[in-house]
Amino acid sequence: MTDAVLVTGGAGYIGSHACKALARAGYLPVVLDNLSRGHRQAVRWGPFVDGDTLQRERVVKALREHRAAAVMHFAAYAYVGESVTDPALYYHNNLTGTLSLLDAMREAGVDKIVFSSTCATYGTPDSVPISESAPQRPVNPYGETKLAIERALHWYGEGHGLRSMSLRYFNAAGADPDGEIGERHEPETHLIPLLLQTALGQRPGIDVYGTDYPTPDGTAIRDYIHVTDLADAHVRALAYLLAGGASGAANLGTGRGHSVREVIAAAEKLSRRPITQRLTGRRAGDPPALVADPRRAEALFGWRAQMSDIETIIGTALAWHGRG
Repeated sequence: MTDAVLVTGGAGYIGSHACKALARAGYLPVVLDNLSRGHRQAVRWGPFVDGDTLQRERVVKALREHRAAAVMHFAAYAYVGESVTDPALYYHNNLTGTLSLLDAMREAGVDKIVFSSTCATYGTPDSVPISESAPQRPVNPYGETKLAIERALHWYGEGHGLRSMSLRYFNAAGADPDGEIGERHEPETHLIPLLLQTALGQRPGIDVYGTDYPTPDGTAIRDYIHVTDLADAHVRALAYLLAGGASGAANLGTGRGHSVREVIAAAEKLSRRPITQRLTGRRAGDPPALVADPRRAEALFGWRAQMSDIETIIGTALAWHGRG
């Protein structure tokens, strides 16, 4: 019998890619999404349940009807700036919604969850690359809610036997190599889609926030990870838990960073078009560099990024944004 997995937020960017990876690995992804920020057309590999994590009875029903073996939890708001201006929205949706989900799992007898966490739980790191043992000091409500969930998972494990794997992403980017799904946020805030939309004439230019960082070219450095590699990590983490693996947390990154100017140069080269830039000041809370130490993910469940070189990331994203 095929193992069903409830995928909250499965109509979103990373969730939909995880659903495709789950289906390829022989699982049945059951998507729970209220479509407030996801897209119905991205649900292609299993059943769709219109709802959200705050609707406990609906979650219990979905878990029971599909006999879910585990949950992959992506459903969350993820705009840092919005979290600062409207923290109540983030605490209610991200944290309260997750606690509701965990209680629904208890009621339905499901005791395994792969959680979409973030490097934002680290805040401004003391050094890079960042290991999982680094202090977690978030500098915005988005990161705070994710860290609160990680802590709740620990204590639900202690008190109720829940087993979990928290995957702390660095900068998700790229698109499905087959062109079936890709990145589409409203509004868009991520660097690579903004660059490509500019190159394709869909927006007039981009803002470069900060050119005076203590980095080789003065712009901020980030660790970019292809969304297909992220999806693969979720499937491997799930298999690890289903095989009896212990709860934990793991970074998902490459161990190598690229500056904003390096990413712009790569986007210009691959698109063969100049990208208009406006140099502006730093954004509050933006660290100079965020780069992962990804070795724990390899040690725990055999994962290593396979297609996260910057050319592949930008190339697949360009094909997605330039379709039609």
